[in-house]
Amino acid sequence: MPKTVEVACTNDACELDMFELHYTYDMPASTTVADFVCPYCQQGDSLEEITV
Repeated sequence: MPKTVEVACTNDACELDMFELHYTYDMPASTTVADFVCPYCQQGDSLEEITV
């Protein structure tokens, strides 16, 4: 089963708190959070994986 990752946007000006990335089987194993941008503020360098 592909993984699901909870991600937070750390941009102080962004209204989005957190969201989930649902990986698919088609994605390369090297895909990380750094390959995405925030869907709200469009900043790619402000995403951080939430770990518990």
